[in-house]
Amino acid sequence: MDNYGCNETNPVGNIYTDYLDRLDDSRACSWDDPELAKIVRLRLLSDPGYPVWDVSYCYGELTDGTLVSVSLPFSQLPKRGTNQAIVKAAIEDRVYATKLGIFDAISTLC
Repeated sequence: MDNYGCNETNPVGNIYTDYLDRLDDSRACSWDDPELAKIVRLRLLSDPGYPVWDVSYCYGELTDGTLVSVSLPFSQLPKRGTNQAIVKAAIEDRVYATKLGIFDAISTLC
């Protein structure tokens, strides 16, 4: 998709109606929280030619179905080797990134 010179992968779609209506602003968790069932959205932003992605936000769903903001151990990721950087951080934190669904939840805007 091309909006104003930006390329987007995994567009937001209905996240604002499907997810944000359920977002509990009073709660948040870390990605290593045992109550976190899955990550539903990891938004990465950058500029063309810039070598890293900035983490804009990350949302996850708790085991009880509550949607919360998820804090991650990184605020930037390299554009080359994004998945490997996530896996490295996950190993350090003893998080099973694939099971959390983080790779399917990535959306980029550049």
